[in-house]
Amino acid sequence: MNTKRRKRHACAELTRQEEFMKNHRRHHHEIASWRTILFVLFLVLWEISADLKWIDSFFFASPSRVARCFMELLKSKSLLSHIGVTLFETLFSFLLVLLFSLLVSTLLWYSGKLSEILEPYLVVLNSLPKSALAPLFIVWLGTGTKTIIVAGISVAIFGSIISFYTGFQQVDEEKITLIYTLGGTRKDAFYRVVLPGSIPILLSTSKVNIGLALVGVIIGEFLAARRGLGYLIIYGSQVFQLDMVITSIIVLCVIALGFYKSIQIIEHQIKKRFTI
Repeated sequence: MNTKRRKRHACAELTRQEEFMKNHRRHHHEIASWRTILFVLFLVLWEISADLKWIDSFFFASPSRVARCFMELLKSKSLLSHIGVTLFETLFSFLLVLLFSLLVSTLLWYSGKLSEILEPYLVVLNSLPKSALAPLFIVWLGTGTKTIIVAGISVAIFGSIISFYTGFQQVDEEKITLIYTLGGTRKDAFYRVVLPGSIPILLSTSKVNIGLALVGVIIGEFLAARRGLGYLIIYGSQVFQLDMVITSIIVLCVIALGFYKSIQIIEHQIKKRFTI
C-alpha cells in the first residue's frame, strides 16, 4: 500500500515538474515572440516614415538603405575586416580587465588595510569620464591597437575591481569561520568559499564589462584608429555617408547582443553544472 502511495506521489511530482517546465518554455517563447514583433514593427515604421518623407532618409537612413549599404560593404570585403579588428580589440580588453580585476580584488580581500587605502582612489578613478583620458593615451602611447586596447580597459577596470571586491565581501562569514575552525588557512577560505560563492557576481559583472570594453574600444577607434567600426563611423560622418554610420552602429548593436548572450549561455552552463 505504501509502495503504491509513493509511486502515485512520485508521478504527481513528475507531472508538476513537467507542467512547470512547459509553462517556463511557454513564457520564454512568448517573450521572444513579443520582442520579435516589436523589432519588426519598428523596422516597418522606420521604412514607412522614410518612404512618406516623415523623416529625411539622408539623415536617418531606412532599413532598405541600411541593407544596401551593408551588402556593398560586404562585397568590398572591408566590413568584415573592420568587424574583426573591433572584435579582437574588445575581447582582448575584456580578458585583461577580467584577469587584472580578479588579481587586484583578491589582493584587496587578503589585505584589509590595503583595501581601506585604495578604496577612495578606486571610487574616484571609476567616476572619471573615460573619454577624457583617450587623448592622454594617444600622447603617451601613440596611435594604434595598443592605445585602443588601453582605452577599452580604462572604461571597465575600476568598476570591475569594485564589483568583484564587493562580491568577495558579501560571502557568508559563517562558512569562512567554519574553514578556519577546521584548520584551514585564508588561502583555503578564498579558494573553497569566497571564490565559488562569488561566481554569480563575477558573471553578472562580466556581462557589464564586455559592453563597457566595447564602448572603450569604440572611443579609442574614434581618435586613434585606421581600422575598426569606430573608424568606420567617424569616416562615414566626415564624408556624409550617414548610411554607413547607421549601418556600423547597427552592427555594433548586434555585436554587443552577441557578447551578452555568449556570457549568458556560459552563466547558465555554470549554474547547471555547479547548481549555484
